[in-house]
Amino acid sequence: MQIEDLAKKKILILGFQKEGKDVFNFLRKLLPEKEISISDRDEKKKDKKLKNVRWYLGKNYLQAIKKHEIVFKSPGIPIHLPEIEEAFRQQKITSATELFLNSCPGIVIGVTGTKGKGTTCNLIYKVLKAGGLKAHFVGNIGRPPLYSLFSAKRDDIFVYEMSSHQLYNLKISPHVAVFLNIYPEHLDYYKDFNEYLMAKANITLWQKKEDILIFNKDDKNVAEIAKKSLAKKIPVSGKYYSLDQKVAFKIGEIFKIEAARVKKAIKNYKGLPHRLEKVGKFKGITFYNDSLSTIPETTIFALDYLKDKVETLILGGHDRGLEFKRLAQRILKSKIKNLIFFPTTGERIWREILLSQPKKPKLFFAFFTESMKEAVKICYQKTKKNKICLLSPASPSFSLYRNYKERGNLFKKYVRYFGRKS
Repeated sequence: MQIEDLAKKKILILGFQKEGKDVFNFLRKLLPEKEISISDRDEKKKDKKLKNVRWYLGKNYLQAIKKHEIVFKSPGIPIHLPEIEEAFRQQKITSATELFLNSCPGIVIGVTGTKGKGTTCNLIYKVLKAGGLKAHFVGNIGRPPLYSLFSAKRDDIFVYEMSSHQLYNLKISPHVAVFLNIYPEHLDYYKDFNEYLMAKANITLWQKKEDILIFNKDDKNVAEIAKKSLAKKIPVSGKYYSLDQKVAFKIGEIFKIEAARVKKAIKNYKGLPHRLEKVGKFKGITFYNDSLSTIPETTIFALDYLKDKVETLILGGHDRGLEFKRLAQRILKSKIKNLIFFPTTGERIWREILLSQPKKPKLFFAFFTESMKEAVKICYQKTKKNKICLLSPASPSFSLYRNYKERGNLFKKYVRYFGRKS
């Protein structure tokens, strides 16, 4: 899909959330007089202030696909609905990611992985800026990518955080691809783990010989995908919480940035909110916010990183059918004494801990709540001084909260609230 294809085609934006709105704003600036269709299940999405718009809202919103030649599908729309599958077969469906990759005159560094891609993107961006290069951070937590096309030049470098939803069905890959890891996630969206893996694999499968792939050689699935890539391969290895730095060093080498500048940029990097974020020390207790932990592996990494000082752990959230056996075993090896569980996976994690108990059972204080305020209050009551209280849910937030940000911000709010009270 090229920009020049858009003027003469009937265009539908399917799903009017964040990405759908970004696409609309881009198209409206590019084609101010063109009628654009918007389709969404939510009838409240209609905005009367938008001009030259045809709306298709309500339960039959997918029927609009038949009437259009180009469909910009938002990531949140399921891929295995009959109407969507048929549109893929007819090659009607495109995305902001596909249009950007086909139209961007500069260099795109695409970063994917189940976990760590946001931190890695941010660190790469800092390193490129430290090297005096014209770097831009776009994607899920950066700027909307399409708007950057209006000013993009050949010497611009775009660091693009790419989710599996953005990579699904792509037939183009970025010039520089970074593939960090792959763990079971989004299994309520894809048919199985292999379909999820192959969506991620598109970050490199369409690369050419002159392109570059930086990949985690310690991840067997990632290493297998790398074998299929034509790109120049640069392997990296290391723990989850050090891999981003190793990738940043490799990027520095590729773009010939002085090593001292790279080291300084990495040293000064503060990390992203909600990813092992140190909230502070209150009443002698150190609190960490790891609300971005939405799979068991990231909670295991957090426990490995913080070692034996974690005494209280908050777990649980939306159930995507993930396995918690390894997490249960890691908790049993730890010095954790207090476990606080949110629904619905909290009950599953606790059951797995009980089933994994050794002959001489380890005793825990277990608490079940639907209130972050109550959870933090328990932290203060049960955690000793000089110990750590960690929010690392190992699950998405959707059972109680809109997203991981709301969950993490509430945690920080109540940590500070109870920390100030006498």
